Amino acid sequence: MSNHAIDRFPTPAPVLSPVPATRSAAYSLRGWLDRLEATNRLTVMRPGVGLVHQLAAVAKRLDGTTATLFPHPDGHSGTVVSGLVSDRAWMAEALGVPGNELIAHCQRAAAEPLPWREVAEAPVQEIVHRGAIDLTRLLPIPTHNEHDSGPYISAGLTIARDPETGVQNVSIHRCQINGPDRIGILLLPRHTDHFYRKAEAKGEALEIALVIGVDPATLLASQAIVPVGQDELEIAGALRGEPLDVVRCKTNRVRVPAEAEIVIEGRLLPRVREAEGPFGEFPQYYGERADRHVIQVDAVTHRVRPLFHTIVGGGLEHLLLGAIPREATILATLQRNFPNVQDVHLSLGGVGRYHLVVKLRQTQHGEAKNVLLGAFAAHYDIKHAVVVDPDVDIHNAREVEWAVATRFQADRDLVVVGNSQCSRLDPSTDEGLGAKWGIDATIPLGAPEMKFKRIRVPGEESVDIDRLATPGIDWRAAIE
Repeated sequence: MSNHAIDRFPTPAPVLSPVPATRSAAYSLRGWLDRLEATNRLTVMRPGVGLVHQLAAVAKRLDGTTATLFPHPDGHSGTVVSGLVSDRAWMAEALGVPGNELIAHCQRAAAEPLPWREVAEAPVQEIVHRGAIDLTRLLPIPTHNEHDSGPYISAGLTIARDPETGVQNVSIHRCQINGPDRIGILLLPRHTDHFYRKAEAKGEALEIALVIGVDPATLLASQAIVPVGQDELEIAGALRGEPLDVVRCKTNRVRVPAEAEIVIEGRLLPRVREAEGPFGEFPQYYGERADRHVIQVDAVTHRVRPLFHTIVGGGLEHLLLGAIPREATILATLQRNFPNVQDVHLSLGGVGRYHLVVKLRQTQHGEAKNVLLGAFAAHYDIKHAVVVDPDVDIHNAREVEWAVATRFQADRDLVVVGNSQCSRLDPSTDEGLGAKWGIDATIPLGAPEMKFKRIRVPGEESVDIDRLATPGIDWRAAIE
């Protein structure tokens, strides 16, 4: 144990009301682990797995198959978990909704958030560390990829407080351990950076908290794309069906989820930059090294025997957490202008950000091209977009490719937009400046019915194979 001060508090009585068993997994990380374990989707490793590369190698090997739990990695007193929501169906299950209602559920939660509920005591503050803090001694922080510059907090929710209004923002940023109590953080030009610029203009630090180890609903809510001034913790409450319990940090005014595992309290320092990176990012390339913002750590609070959640860059958990909330936002944006848009999908082959498929019931000539332009405007990350008819399964890459192969002509149906804003993490762009293309793979309105009629064998979907088959019978005997 390091020599910093430790305050201990009694474990408070549970404050969440009982919930139906079908929804219980969404209410806590530990409850979700129980669910995964009960359904053979959790692999518990032996103690001592290496924090440098080995832990990430195991997690990535099992990515999408099982979640992984690493007790005492490298002899550390803590425990690491990974791969908690590395399947789209798992996320729907954790939220207690059918898979085909996941996006609609996220849309409703963003449109109808529930204000959080503040409590005086919380499990996440059972143990409090102040004074001289050494993050790597307190927490088992892994190093993932070959050329990562060191250990990173990759699944921490960054909660920042607007210095003028007090409204919070929740997001996930890559956080490099720069020293015992110092963290380098990559801020993109979004809401946290907006808050920071307000504070920095006054020469003040920005109060923040890094929250590690939350339930799936809160994790997903952190990635919602909503206007500045909307607290994603309220979206988490709506996803859960009741207000999220929060507690005030010990050293600042930020409110954090009461049932979380770990909280790092700190300040984003004004006019201070330090080298950060490289780090393996979601496009499965390294984010480059540069001078970034810096967090000065003031305190660490956590549960007894806390669980440290890590996300391996570019893995399924990373891609799906980015894709699902974006799908909900993009669908809502498109449907405001194009009511005939039925669904959208950000493919994993497009790293859950860059490739969008739109399902459209086209009623006007040229409508699909307008939808493509609307998709590019919905989020700057979108690089390639395809619009298809309602008969195409947009979650099936083979079906989408089939639609492009049989319903698209490049000289008629291709849209190209050059010199546009794209993702800065796409290495093929010029520091974020790139090109976009869209494909209209819909059937032309007025085309003869039989020209694009899909072939179909009657009874294919309902035929009872088990009743008709004779397994174990030699074919030569069968024909006698």
